[in-house]
Amino acid sequence: MEPGAWGRAVKPGQVSVTAQRVAAYRLTFDRIPARYGDPAADDALARDVAAAAEVAPGPMREYLRARTRFFDGVVTRALGRGLAQIVTGAAGYDGRSLRYARPGLIWFEVDHPATQQDKRSRLDRLGIPSGHIRFVAADFSTDPVADRLLSAGLDPDRPSVFLLEGVAVYLEEAVLRSLLAQLRRVAAGGSSLAISLSVRGGSPEQAARRIAFQAAVAAMGEPARSVVTAAGAGALLGPTGWRAAGEPGTGSSAAHAGFIVAEPAG
Repeated sequence: MEPGAWGRAVKPGQVSVTAQRVAAYRLTFDRIPARYGDPAADDALARDVAAAAEVAPGPMREYLRARTRFFDGVVTRALGRGLAQIVTGAAGYDGRSLRYARPGLIWFEVDHPATQQDKRSRLDRLGIPSGHIRFVAADFSTDPVADRLLSAGLDPDRPSVFLLEGVAVYLEEAVLRSLLAQLRRVAAGGSSLAISLSVRGGSPEQAARRIAFQAAVAAMGEPARSVVTAAGAGALLGPTGWRAAGEPGTGSSAAHAGFIVAEPAG
């Protein structure tokens, strides 16, 4: 996801420039395959969103490629473990709920009402089934996200995977902490949280990708609002009930890039 209504006001039918660019880039990436799901539906949605957006080689493209693969890996490994609930925070126009759909798996997409309404309209117009998705309209800065997830049918006694891709950087730190705490409230043992943060440091290549990405989105009127150090990531997660956890296929390079997997603490 990219900011949409989080970075600036987005009306139904209006797509953020960043969301268009990300959709266009993703159409050029090799995605992790699965024996289930409908990749063609994901691609159709991305093409509809991308419109005439252009893509070019460079640090921003490589950052998005790495981030996309990281979150694809988190999802496919979770499904391999048999998890049946996935929550995507600020889902925007992300199509993993289509690409990795599977019988018995429920996706909960939480997003700003305006962006969510536009996405649902696009899915309807494209004839893409979405009965396996629970759409949860919420503004992270004001609405009780945990309560709305429970009302939508999330089972707090079953493990879930929570995805926060491409949104934390656009939230004020207080709002981000509140969101993390609310997700922890409905996270059963065995759950996990995958989050992308803007982290200072890392290798020169990672730093260049991060700087390029921040500069690009700022130029589109959707500036970054929260940046942490590598040590600060733990300080952010701990008070909200999460702790960083290792996961096969991620490694330290992912953490340095700001891609982190966490588990419930305590």
